[in-house]
Amino acid sequence: MDSKKIGSFIAKNRKKKGLTQEQLGERLGVTNKTISRWENGNYMPDLSLLEPLSKELGITINELLAGEFIEEEKTVEYLEQNLLSTIVYTDNKIKNEQKKISSFIIGIGILICICSFTIFPSESSWSEIYSIAGLLVMVIGIFRELPLSSRWKRGLISSGIFILIAGIFFVVDFIGVTQFERPPIYRYKTTTVFDDMGNKLIEYQNLFYNVYRINADTVNEYYLIDRKKQYDIDTVPVSPFNQNISAIEHILQYENKYIGDNSNIGQLIGALPLSEHGYVYEIDSKNCGLIIDYHFTDWYDNEDLYTERALIYNSVSAFVLIENLEYITFNFSGSSYIVTRDSIEKNYPNYTEIFTDGSISTKNFRKYVEEKIKDPAFVSNVMKIFEKRESQDLE
Repeated sequence: MDSKKIGSFIAKNRKKKGLTQEQLGERLGVTNKTISRWENGNYMPDLSLLEPLSKELGITINELLAGEFIEEEKTVEYLEQNLLSTIVYTDNKIKNEQKKISSFIIGIGILICICSFTIFPSESSWSEIYSIAGLLVMVIGIFRELPLSSRWKRGLISSGIFILIAGIFFVVDFIGVTQFERPPIYRYKTTTVFDDMGNKLIEYQNLFYNVYRINADTVNEYYLIDRKKQYDIDTVPVSPFNQNISAIEHILQYENKYIGDNSNIGQLIGALPLSEHGYVYEIDSKNCGLIIDYHFTDWYDNEDLYTERALIYNSVSAFVLIENLEYITFNFSGSSYIVTRDSIEKNYPNYTEIFTDGSISTKNFRKYVEEKIKDPAFVSNVMKIFEKRESQDLE
């Protein structure tokens, strides 16, 4: 079916009848732009308009579809050709309409997925729900467009595509969890409790791994990704401090024989707890001491002995890492705490066992420091090692 030839034939007969495009359009109930598109060969008249259009132009439907006048003896021959052409044209038009619908469905699915990842935060379950819903819509559109007659095969391929894209979503989500420290979007269960130190602990259970959000909604919040699923909400190891910054594995890089390395000392203090409140420090080179002035009172933010736990952790860490450090003074606006290497070595339980063959053992540090400071009784007992001076005693 030659749309250009048919369009030219429509224009020729319209002019022959003395009609403008607007007049012909009014008689057919369409706009003059529609008539123009027909005559330019850009569009074909709708099948429902073939009969009224033919009457208005004074030609037969057979001649309209042929795009020329037909001699009587060739009417049957042209009729068969036009019938076949019309069937093909109609079939193609239906396919094109279906393709448009399928493309629209796929587009809607993609849009839903994009919105689910950008509008909703990862903590919201709606992100997971809408992304899966969007993926389902997308796959329905793909199912409609697969060039297979068997619905079973189309369904099988569509299911494979769904699993593949869902797998990509899971991988991207896992990368987001590991690289940006956020809850997983795809999870089947979320559990919130408070640990023994009173901090919020959230467990996100994924099909392939678990994520623990420790000290949630605090400055010491950090994430633990349990790829092997070896923990649960009751057994996961927790710390009152941000272990992604303050754990022995991260502060080990600041190990030094001498306290005089100012840059190294500054970086170590910045990685240890209490630094989140702001601080300044001074190195006493003559007596190999360290004086740290924190910008808050010692009772501030001290729920569940947080300040005491931090003082013990910071002291042991500093003495373990800086070989010639002899004493530390922690100054707050309310009080000061002084501790010496000698008192720590003699009175801190299992201090010598932190070392193995003269080197720091990360395993033993976790056992005798990180794990021990969770115990309030242990913390209270160790704090007796520190000499505390009230503000009035310092004046």
